[in-house]
Amino acid sequence: MKKLFLTLMAVATITLTGCEKNSKDEPQMPLTPSKDVQAIDLGLSVKWANMNIGATTPEGYGAYFAWGETSPKTTYNWSTYKYMQSGKSSWEYITKYTVPDDEKKGIWYNGDTFIGDNKTTLEPKDDAAHVNWGGNWRMPTKAECKELETQCTCTWTDNYNNTGVKGRIFTSNANGNSIFLPASGYYWSSSLNEGGSYCADCLYFDSDRVSWGSTHRCYGLSVRPVCQ
Repeated sequence: MKKLFLTLMAVATITLTGCEKNSKDEPQMPLTPSKDVQAIDLGLSVKWANMNIGATTPEGYGAYFAWGETSPKTTYNWSTYKYMQSGKSSWEYITKYTVPDDEKKGIWYNGDTFIGDNKTTLEPKDDAAHVNWGGNWRMPTKAECKELETQCTCTWTDNYNNTGVKGRIFTSNANGNSIFLPASGYYWSSSLNEGGSYCADCLYFDSDRVSWGSTHRCYGLSVRPVCQ
């Protein structure tokens, strides 16, 4: 697990500065959905929103969230993370969403015995998309994000809609509809990384690649909602 995490970080170092901040391209935005939010049918198992949480246009970065938190903040690290034992500032003291990952230094182990909750997907009350947008909106699972990656043609642009914003256009191979994801860094899934309770799965892309990996849950990443 740790080797996978370090490999991902080596590939995608551009996001970690942004992970310590709130939205960098917009003032603080209301987290309720913009009047221009649409659910785009890409012929997949879920429909994808046309913009990020906290954005008012498809090219807006929107807000950043730690995994399992529903409000943005100014500092993203273990000491500010919601699911930490009081007074602690290290991943070994995560209090919710833990799996038998052999990380026996964590408080989800009692010696060699796993005593955690074995929760692998965010509950609705911990889902930034569901809490802020309501209705059927939620964060995508890893499987749903992989659909986006594998069942769409992913095209990089340096100037989406003549706005100067970089990112990727995901065009459905099934019906030709598309969404744009600005290059705001990583995008959270709602799925815990089962190889290590301190990480969650996320989508990353740049001009060269679209890839999957995991990163520390305390980091602030973008969220793109989905609905049925």
